[in-house]
Parts: sequence; structure tokens; C-alpha cells
Amino acid sequence: MHWLQRSRLKTARAWRMKERLRDILSAARSGAEPAEDLGRSISWARRSRLKPFKRLGATVREYLQGIVASYQHGLSNGTAESINAKIQAAMARARGFRGLKNLYTMLYLIAGKLSGLPSSPYVTRSALAV
Repeated sequence: MHWLQRSRLKTARAWRMKERLRDILSAARSGAEPAEDLGRSISWARRSRLKPFKRLGATVREYLQGIVASYQHGLSNGTAESINAKIQAAMARARGFRGLKNLYTMLYLIAGKLSGLPSSPYVTRSALAV
């Protein structure tokens, strides 16, 4: 591993950059400020002559304020993505629906967290005992 880290292989350079980004982001989860470290990492990626890392550096630089803010405030769009995944699954399962009213009804049943609904007529008592 020591030899690989010191080699001039492109894969070794890419591995070192990936590990550096991993270290920066794991430190940011524990409360460290990622902005300065990410700035240095972006600079390294842009000079790396590795096309995927140049593109990654440009993307991180473009969204740097949002990345830093997400670590500072601890916010994410995970809830919205989860709801979107449920909606997409419902649409795939329905394999078409007659109208938007039917889709909305299906979405309320799946993602609406409704209570007080009648139980399914397809569940038998023997299935409940298992």
C-alpha cells in the first residue's frame, strides 16, 4: 500500500483524492468546518489532469455554499426524496391510471400516513396468526 501511495499511477492519485474527500466529509459530520478543506481539495482536483476529478471539482465548487450549509445546519432533502420514491413506486405499480384523481387517491393511501382506514379484505385471520 505504501508503494501504491507513492507511485505516479493515475489510479493511485484518484484513490488519494477520494480518500481526502472522504476524510473532509467525515470530519464535517463531527462539527469541523469543511469550506477551507474543500477549497484545497477542489484546487487539487482541478490540477490533477484526471477528467472525472476535474468535473467533480467544478461541481463541488459550483455547489460549495450549499454543501457547507448542509453540514452547518444538518438539513437534507432525504424526506422529499423518500416521498418521491414512494410516488414513483406507486406509479410503476399502477401501470397507468385513468386520471389524476385516481393517482392522487393512490398517493394519499401510500404516502399520506392516514389512520383509521378499514383493514384489507384480502388478509385472512390465519395470515395474522403467523
